[in-house]
Amino acid sequence: MVWCGPPKLLLCFTLIALCAPVMGRLAVMSIDLGGEFMKIALVKPGVPMEIVLDKESSRKTRSIVAFRDGERTFANEAYNTAVRFPTKAFWFLTHIIGRTYDDPLVTQFRKRFPFYDEVLVKDEERGTILFKENDDTLYSAEELLGMMLEKAREYAQDFAEQDIKDAVITVPTYYNQAERRAVLTAAELVGINVLQLMTDNSAVALNYGVFRRKNFNATAQYYMFYDMGATSTTASIVSYQMVKTKEGTRVETNPQLTVKGVGYDRHLGGLEMTLRLRDHLAKVFNSKKKRSIKVEDNHRAMAKLLKEAERVKKVLSANSEHKAQVEGLVEGEDFAAKVTRDEYLELVKDLLDRVTKPMEDALKASEITMPEISEIILMGGGSRLPKVQELLLAYSGKSDLGKSINTDEAAALGAVYQAAFLGKGFKVKTFHVRDANLFPINVEFEKQKTAEDAGTPSRVIKRTLFGRMNPYPQKKVMTFNKHYQDFSFAVRYGDLDFLSEEEKKAFHTTLLSNVSLQGVDTALSKHKQEEAEYKGVKAHFRMDESGILRLDKVESVFEKQQAVEEKEDESTWSKIGSAFGGLFGGKEGEAEEGKTETPEEGAAPPQHAETNQTETRSDQSGQNQTGTDRSEQDQGSSDKAKEEKKEKPKKKGTESTEEKAEEEPSEKKEDAAEKKEEEEKPATEEKKSETDGEKKEGKEEKTDEKSKDKKDKKSKEGEEKKQPEKPAAPKVVTLKEDIKADVEVKDMMQLPKQKMKEAKQRLATLAKKDQQKVALEKAKNELEGYIFDSQDKLSQETHEACSTEEERTSILQQMSEASDWLYEQPDDAKKEVYIEKLKELKELMKNVNLRVFEREERPKALAALKQHINHTTVFLETVRNMTDEEDPIFTKVELDTMDKLINETTAWRDQAVKEQSKIPDHKNPTLLVEAIGAKIYALEREMKYLINKAKNYRPKPKMKKEDTTTKGNTTDSDNSKTPNETKTEEATQPAGKDEENEATVEIEDEATTTTPESQETAPETESKDEKPEETVEKPSTDTQSKTDKTSKKKRPKKKREQEETNAETLEIGSDDLPADGSDTDKHTEL
Repeated sequence: MVWCGPPKLLLCFTLIALCAPVMGRLAVMSIDLGGEFMKIALVKPGVPMEIVLDKESSRKTRSIVAFRDGERTFANEAYNTAVRFPTKAFWFLTHIIGRTYDDPLVTQFRKRFPFYDEVLVKDEERGTILFKENDDTLYSAEELLGMMLEKAREYAQDFAEQDIKDAVITVPTYYNQAERRAVLTAAELVGINVLQLMTDNSAVALNYGVFRRKNFNATAQYYMFYDMGATSTTASIVSYQMVKTKEGTRVETNPQLTVKGVGYDRHLGGLEMTLRLRDHLAKVFNSKKKRSIKVEDNHRAMAKLLKEAERVKKVLSANSEHKAQVEGLVEGEDFAAKVTRDEYLELVKDLLDRVTKPMEDALKASEITMPEISEIILMGGGSRLPKVQELLLAYSGKSDLGKSINTDEAAALGAVYQAAFLGKGFKVKTFHVRDANLFPINVEFEKQKTAEDAGTPSRVIKRTLFGRMNPYPQKKVMTFNKHYQDFSFAVRYGDLDFLSEEEKKAFHTTLLSNVSLQGVDTALSKHKQEEAEYKGVKAHFRMDESGILRLDKVESVFEKQQAVEEKEDESTWSKIGSAFGGLFGGKEGEAEEGKTETPEEGAAPPQHAETNQTETRSDQSGQNQTGTDRSEQDQGSSDKAKEEKKEKPKKKGTESTEEKAEEEPSEKKEDAAEKKEEEEKPATEEKKSETDGEKKEGKEEKTDEKSKDKKDKKSKEGEEKKQPEKPAAPKVVTLKEDIKADVEVKDMMQLPKQKMKEAKQRLATLAKKDQQKVALEKAKNELEGYIFDSQDKLSQETHEACSTEEERTSILQQMSEASDWLYEQPDDAKKEVYIEKLKELKELMKNVNLRVFEREERPKALAALKQHINHTTVFLETVRNMTDEEDPIFTKVELDTMDKLINETTAWRDQAVKEQSKIPDHKNPTLLVEAIGAKIYALEREMKYLINKAKNYRPKPKMKKEDTTTKGNTTDSDNSKTPNETKTEEATQPAGKDEENEATVEIEDEATTTTPESQETAPETESKDEKPEETVEKPSTDTQSKTDKTSKKKRPKKKREQEETNAETLEIGSDDLPADGSDTDKHTEL
């Protein structure tokens, strides 16, 4: 038998060691980036989809950062700063990120928060806004948002107890290209790897669908998600259905959500309602007393009113009236006013009239009617208002509204599910997400003039690249067929007439970027000499998972006809080999051709075929596609195969991406392959004849018939060769030349590389400073806590008993001095000073704490020692009574050692207790708990040694001269065996053994279930007649039945061992026992 335990164990530990550092990096998170609050979710091994708590144990964190006195604060601490010092705190940054200083949304932001006029500065280089912390420090909106994202990651890391790099961040569905890029820039500044920017409506829909997978089928089901948050309102119509996608070689059916329509109002939200109530409270305060200065001119007073208005608004959701109160609003004067729900509804009447408008826009965009909507799901804090729910019910005609999801956390949980799907360390059930492009994107370019068009004005051609509600991620290719020189084109937003006039103002420019192409004429002249046909310039666009448009590459495409060399007629075996080769991958040339003809991922080949004849090549049918990018690629592959089939009858070659210089080697490879096939033919026939010779005579006649058929076929092939062959058609080769493309972003300038580097360093410095601040506060708190704790303990009874009056007075005096010293330290003191002071105080209290500890724990330790002495004494007496003189379990030395240890421990205890009783409590003790523990450990170690030896004990076999009982036992064991087992055992006996040996084998098989390893000590010189007598003693009936059952379980394993080892199985030894010693307990029972 071969022992494989240690190598397997080593391999197991190796795998664990390799996986340990990987598992430490598995955690991913999501950040639901709201205007007022952000929610953080986490997935790590053992923690599926959990909301992260901040340091105040809150499930949602305020999206705010504040600076004051050189310190940076977040969340509620920063919110308190915003109330007292409004210009020092920055929030609602999602309104203005990705916007220029003159943008209408920035103007509205300044109108809502007039105190920001003092700190907002224009960035002259980029045209964006900057926030002024002080005269020397300015922060961009990306930097401030990056600080919040970094804090969110810090909370997640503290919760997960490991580093986290990957995240999915949610953004509003109406974010344009500049705003999405700005969020990515903010994450890059703090080192967060954004797996995807996910729209919040898609995240909510994913969270809703993940727990209802079984409710979906191949028929689309439509749901509307109505989200009224703090800053905006969005209505999205989503379809759920099961789609088939190809995963490798198998087809899987998984659910998919597709965004069909979106309607939004970026100014309708809880914040606008709170601002209306704030202004109302300000008017009430001004109307009570006439003052020279209005409350609106006091920024701190307005911040206080804003906080109170938010509180009153929440109360009025469940009550008909409430009283607003602010202490010391202006010049120490208090403010109090009663507000009713009717007054509040009158203030926001015009806002309530806009509640159903997003629903109308979503239905219009999706072309779906309200009866087709299965359910309307509410999201966001604003949807809790009773009046809002009443208006939604009236418009929809539904009996009730869906409230089955957590309105605050659904987006974060849906996003973290997507993060786990995109991450590398988790395997989750597939749920496809197809988001929609809200704003159409066009490409504009001038038609190139010919010599005949020299006097005519330039004509601008517009082509739609991504239409409204086109799904993404998706790739598209646009072909410029009639451009023979370097040219440029513009990428801009398309028709925005579906937006309101106010919303159109949010687009300060529709121009996204200008793209200049260089090298078109150079590539044309290069391939013109090779007589290649020009097929135009192809620009490869991609809208990624985050909804950001990217230009991957631009290339000029040419087609060239290449003569095909005539091939010799292939033999029958070559044709068969080619056929099988085609089934399992095809030839090299075919593989290259298929590669180039594969359409771009996410693009529909039939649509490309049509637009290729015109001047664009884009996918307008993407809206009707189902599945993920992988399914789209499979669809493209099937279309490619259809095109190849159409081209074969026409005898046209497929495309190839190789240059002219690379074509000759491929032709040589094809010739070499043909020769190789012809050489393999005789070898194959030879091999076949050899195999035929080895077959039986009954099959020779069939072989002769087959050979005759082959001869007939060869004669027919010879006749066909005589007929004239048609000349082969030339092969069409596609040549591609990369074109240099210079992209100039126009909607909002990115942070320059130098500024990006400086911003990263500035944020890293602030993060390090925050860490130092946390460490300093921790050192202060530990020192202060120790001082208070020590002063309190010295007045307790136990500490008074373990110390003298003088000692306590001295310690208390030094503690008081340390307390005064703590509060006298400057704010910029180092943490090492406090740590050193804490160490001094601990040394001062060391002796007193030791005496108290020994006084309280010594009785418990002595009781435990007494119990161990009693146990070991009883154990020693028991094993001495059970010891067999012929075959003892324990040696005399072992028993004497145990007896000596017990006596010495007892004597030591009595002497130590006697000496300790003479020492008062206020002096250091001589009998320590640690010494008692050492004695207990020594007793436990000695007793465990003897117990383990008893467990592993194997008695020597008893020798008897009579074998009559043995034969009877043998008969019983034979009866308990099946015929097959008996035959197997007989077959394993070596030649020359008599009947007694056969009986010995049977008894050994029976004994292996009860005889432990002690049989190894049996001498090999024992007679064969004595071997079966080792199990002569007949057990009781119950024991015998257990033995029979056990032997039946072990017998198949024994038979396998006998077949492997043959003669070795006749020796009685430990090789027949399991390696783990599992039979030890059975032997003890018997």
